[in-house]
Amino acid sequence: MKRIRTATLLAAVLALIGTVFVGPSATASAAGPCDSAANWAAGTWYPAGTVVRYSDGRYYVAEHDNPGYDPVISTWYWDPYTCQGGGTPQPGGFPVSEDQFRQMFPSRNSFYSYSGLVAALGAYPGFANTGSAETRRQEAAAFLANVGHETGGLVYIVEQNTANYPHYCDRNQPYGCPAGQSAYYGRGPMQLSWNFNYKAAGDALGIDLLHNPSLVQTDAAVSWKTALWYWNTQRGPGSMTPHEAMVNGRGFGETIRSINGAVECNGGNPGQVQNRVANYQRFTQLLGVAPGGSLYC
Repeated sequence: MKRIRTATLLAAVLALIGTVFVGPSATASAAGPCDSAANWAAGTWYPAGTVVRYSDGRYYVAEHDNPGYDPVISTWYWDPYTCQGGGTPQPGGFPVSEDQFRQMFPSRNSFYSYSGLVAALGAYPGFANTGSAETRRQEAAAFLANVGHETGGLVYIVEQNTANYPHYCDRNQPYGCPAGQSAYYGRGPMQLSWNFNYKAAGDALGIDLLHNPSLVQTDAAVSWKTALWYWNTQRGPGSMTPHEAMVNGRGFGETIRSINGAVECNGGNPGQVQNRVANYQRFTQLLGVAPGGSLYC
């Protein structure tokens, strides 16, 4: 009997140790939106970024606020959402967690939410999801380093120099500036500007941004999508898109050239270039990946 009581006591102690040091901490570290996701219900109001479980057991994230539209039918309002690793959400394999995102941008404006970024990823599924795990992390870091630079650390939603606002209307375009002469100023993570860029981005994304440019500063998912549109499809003053630069091994410096190379590269503004590079080096270190070569332009 003494041996049995000792063994029982030992088992209880071990169970307690396991509860204290394994159970709760493991559960807490694994918890994420998918763990607390409610079953989707028609007629329920879902803010952008909400994760729900559909009747087939799959998860969806609200890309835009909606009054309970069906995720399978209303694909403009919902995107499929993948949960990996004990419920930790990794939409589309995006290699940056929400905690890492917060560390990258400790002073960010709440408008630039992680859920808004997550909701936008479906528009360009190849983004940070092409090539090796190293390449994917490098591209995510490069994108966030550049948008961080453009917005002062994801602080500014709109261009701060209001004197520039009337300049972004090219009336030589056949569609003109239907939202007004001063409506196409810089907005969002990549500071989208000019009427022709609003039209091109809107056409690509299936959103009428030419007539509703303010969506880029009021809808977080739309705002992030415009930045991803530029990153994945526009060469700017460079010879390739920033996405191509990262997945083809051309280096971070080539992304700078594609975004603002006419002003910053080739000695144009070394201070601005250095700030972008410093962001990138810090973010790659946080993601546990080497920054690679060709950092400057």
